[in-house]
Amino acid sequence: MAKDPVCGMKVDEKTPAGKSEYRGKTYFFCSPSCKQSFDEKPEPYVQQNNEHAGHHH
Repeated sequence: MAKDPVCGMKVDEKTPAGKSEYRGKTYFFCSPSCKQSFDEKPEPYVQQNNEHAGHHH
């Protein structure tokens, strides 16, 4: 399981709602909105070292 860098939810890498490549690493997302937030401004999520960003589902 991967961890969504935006909200911190666990995501199955085989069936993510989305995924993005950033600086040579693949990030997996639980929802299209989390992917969109990351794609618009990935740096804050990468700097948080996958800590929970306060986004809730």
